[in-house]
Amino acid sequence: MTLGVGGSTAEKELALLTSSRDLAEAIGVEEYHERLKRARALMLEHDIDALYLDATTSLRYFTGMNCYASERLHGAIVFRSEELFYVCPAFEEQKTLDGMVVEGGFVLWQEHESPTEAVLKRLSATIGKKKITLAIDHQTPFFTASRLQSESESVTVINAEKLIAECRRIKSSHEITLLKQAKQITLRVHQAVAKILHPGIDTREVQRFLDLAHIACGMDGASTFKIVLFGEPTAYPHGVSYPQTLVEGDMVLIDTGATLYGYNSDITRSYVFGEPTSRQSEIWELEKKAQQAAFAAAKIGAPCSAPDTAARKVIEEAGMGPDYAVPGLPHRTGHGVGLDVHEHPYIVKGNEVPLSPGMCFSIEPMICSYGEFGVRLEDHAYIADDGARWFTEPSESIGNPLNH
Repeated sequence: MTLGVGGSTAEKELALLTSSRDLAEAIGVEEYHERLKRARALMLEHDIDALYLDATTSLRYFTGMNCYASERLHGAIVFRSEELFYVCPAFEEQKTLDGMVVEGGFVLWQEHESPTEAVLKRLSATIGKKKITLAIDHQTPFFTASRLQSESESVTVINAEKLIAECRRIKSSHEITLLKQAKQITLRVHQAVAKILHPGIDTREVQRFLDLAHIACGMDGASTFKIVLFGEPTAYPHGVSYPQTLVEGDMVLIDTGATLYGYNSDITRSYVFGEPTSRQSEIWELEKKAQQAAFAAAKIGAPCSAPDTAARKVIEEAGMGPDYAVPGLPHRTGHGVGLDVHEHPYIVKGNEVPLSPGMCFSIEPMICSYGEFGVRLEDHAYIADDGARWFTEPSESIGNPLNH
């Protein structure tokens, strides 16, 4: 099958994508309160007095507040006692108030003051104990974490990564709905991209189309990432530093995604522009077999490492690898997805966390052959009450890789 020849114009494809919008609803305030309730239960269980959330996706996950990290401290303090305070510069109070979903108080600081000292004062005033255990968002910058630890002898700072992961890696039905729609939108974008390919097109032109297409579909904005590779560069998982132009017979690899109400899509498709060679067909079919094996191994109660082990077994039995050696699979088989495009749970050797209903993750056991080409088929799956399900249907065949 020859893709991209005689297809619709980019303008027509964008118009079709715009006309197909039908978006789900954003997360509501009730769900944020349930998430905070879960976090507080874990804080009580582990004797944690307060949880500090920096300007990260965890702040958005628990409160709905969406702000970006900078040298100025923005965040929130979640107390076990059910109090919540937003931390921001005094001149940002109104902006923070406008973005508030879950109501809370404020910890304000002026430009000449120490924001971490303001946080510590609030901890002392609210908790009223001589010894306070503060769990901090693991994505908090080091300079903030170190100041929180060093500026008070009464506060012990611990890493909140396990607590946060315990909450975030199990998705609600509403989150699964948003993730499903985000991924289905990106799959439509992939299908549209294939129709605009032609000999001589530049990878940068394709990247520009990906941005416009995601916006046309109603995503939060342009693509959050857009790896576009032709020919030999498809062997490098995260791309190369230079653009390429498409020629007949090239392997094409496009890995892209965007967000819907903050929730990430992330789909990769690999196919041949023109007629595939026997070698291209062989590696493509091996990749599909490895992806199917990984999905089959994603059983409730199995360790998160199981899909990686299954995919790697298929690849190694074909004479590639072993382990991370190339030609073969040089990286983990998958990663969790949600408000971060890479988050817990990770589908990788050594991760013994049991697969459980609500977990969402990629299955992408890429086959790389440096100097030749690479094939990655990436779809995402979730664990339902009765086992694993796909968010998007995997590629049917090398002749119909986009399930047209």
